[in-house]
Amino acid sequence: MAMASASTVTPAPPRPGSDTPGSVAAQAAAAWATRRPGRLRARTLITLRWLALAGQATALVIVAQVLRFPAPYLPCAVVVGVGAWLNLLLTLTPASSRTATDWEAAAQLAFDILQLVGLLYLTGGIANPFALLLIAPVTLAGASLPVRYAAGIAALAIVAVLGLAIHALPIPWHAGETLHLPAIFRMGLAVALTTGIAFSAGYAHQAAAEAARMELALNVTETVLAREQRLSALGALAAAAAHELGTPLATIAVVAKEMAREVPEGPLRDDAELLMAQAQRCRDILRRLGETPSDATDEVHERMSLLQFVREVVEPYAKAGAVQVEAVVTGAAGVEAPDVWRWPEVLHAMTSIVENAYDFARKEILVTARFDAETVAVEVRDDGPGFSPQVLAKLGEPYVTSRPGAEGSRTGHIGMGLGFFIAKTLLERTGAVVDFRNGRRGGAIVAARWKRSQIEAPPLGEVAWRT
Repeated sequence: MAMASASTVTPAPPRPGSDTPGSVAAQAAAAWATRRPGRLRARTLITLRWLALAGQATALVIVAQVLRFPAPYLPCAVVVGVGAWLNLLLTLTPASSRTATDWEAAAQLAFDILQLVGLLYLTGGIANPFALLLIAPVTLAGASLPVRYAAGIAALAIVAVLGLAIHALPIPWHAGETLHLPAIFRMGLAVALTTGIAFSAGYAHQAAAEAARMELALNVTETVLAREQRLSALGALAAAAAHELGTPLATIAVVAKEMAREVPEGPLRDDAELLMAQAQRCRDILRRLGETPSDATDEVHERMSLLQFVREVVEPYAKAGAVQVEAVVTGAAGVEAPDVWRWPEVLHAMTSIVENAYDFARKEILVTARFDAETVAVEVRDDGPGFSPQVLAKLGEPYVTSRPGAEGSRTGHIGMGLGFFIAKTLLERTGAVVDFRNGRRGGAIVAARWKRSQIEAPPLGEVAWRT
C-alpha cells in the first residue's frame, strides 16, 4: 500500500444549535411531525358501512328466502335500518366531504361494532359464522387511530364477544330444530375471537406506526437532500457571479485609473482613487468566492480530489485539545488516486457520520479514504465505546439512537435516530454499500464503499453526465 497523502485538520467546532446536518434533520423531522393529517376520510367510513349493510341485508334475504330458516327478521331489519338511517344522515352532512377527526372515526367504528353485535345477538351470537366480522372495525381502528382510540375499540369488541358468548338468541336453523353448541365449544369460539381481535388490533397498529415512521424519515431525508442541493447550487452561482463580474470591474478600475491620472489634485481625483480602491475591494471579494472548488466551469466545480473530500467532511467537527480529527488518503501502489464527483448527498451523509463520531469519540477520529483499481471506500473510525449490540442490530432504521442529550453532546444535537438512516439512504442512492461495525480494539466503524466507476469523475475535458 502507498500513502497518497495525509492531513490533520483542527478548526473550531460548530456551536450548539448551529446549522449542522443533525440540527437540519431535527428541524425537518419536527416540521413533518407537526403536520400529521387525519388518516380516514368520512366518506371512506360511509362507503364501507354501505357495503357492510348491503352484505347484512343480502345474508338475511338468503337465510329467509333460500334456506327458509325461521328467525326474528323484523328486529333484524330494524337493526339494519338503523345503520342505513345513520349512514344516510352522515352522507347528507358537510362532514362527509372532509377527513374525520380521531374521535369521530372512533365513534363511527364503535357504532359499527354495536350495530353488528345487535344483529349477531338476534342470530345466534358467536355461533353465527359472521361473528368473525367483528375483527374488521378493530383492524381499521388499529391501522388509522391513535393507541387510546384503537385500544378502546378493541376493548369494546372483546366485551361484545364475551357478552354474546354468555347470552344470545338461538342461531337460525331448520324449523322445529335448535342447534345447540357445547359450552366448551362456545368458550373456544369466544377465546379465538378475543385473541383474533387483540392480535389484529396490535398487528395493524404496529404496521401502520412503522409505515408512518418510515414515511416521516424518508420525507426528512428528501428535505435534507434538497437543502444540500440548494447550497451546492448557491456555491456554483457565487463562483459564476465572480467570473462574470470580473470583466466589468476591471473596466471600472481602468477608467478610474485614467481619471485619477488626468485630473489635477483635488476632490475629483480623490473620488477617482476611492473608486479604484472600492473596485479592487470588489475584485478581492469575488476572488475569494472563486476560490471555492470552482474556477469557471461546472465541470471543475463538480469534482474534487479524495483528499479534498475527506478534508471537507472532517472540517466542521475537528477541535484542538478535545478530539483530534485526522484525514488520510491511501491507495494501492501503482494506482492513480481518482477525482470524485462533488455530490451534496455524499458530503452530507459522511459529515453526519463524523458528527456522530464526534459526540462519542474520546480523543481521536480517523477518516480514511482508500482506493484501488476497482473500488473507492471511505471509513470513519473513532475511539469511543462503539455501538451497543441492541443499536448495532438496528442501525440504518429510522428512530434508532443512543446519542446523548444536548447537555452531554459536543455538538449540542439531541439525537432523534434519523442521522444514520438519512446517511445510509443517501449513500445507497449513489450506489454505496454501507457497513456499521465495532473495531476489534473498541470504537465504532462506519464504512461506505463504491465501485470506482460509480463515484470517479472522468478526466477534465471528457463529457460525462451523472446518471
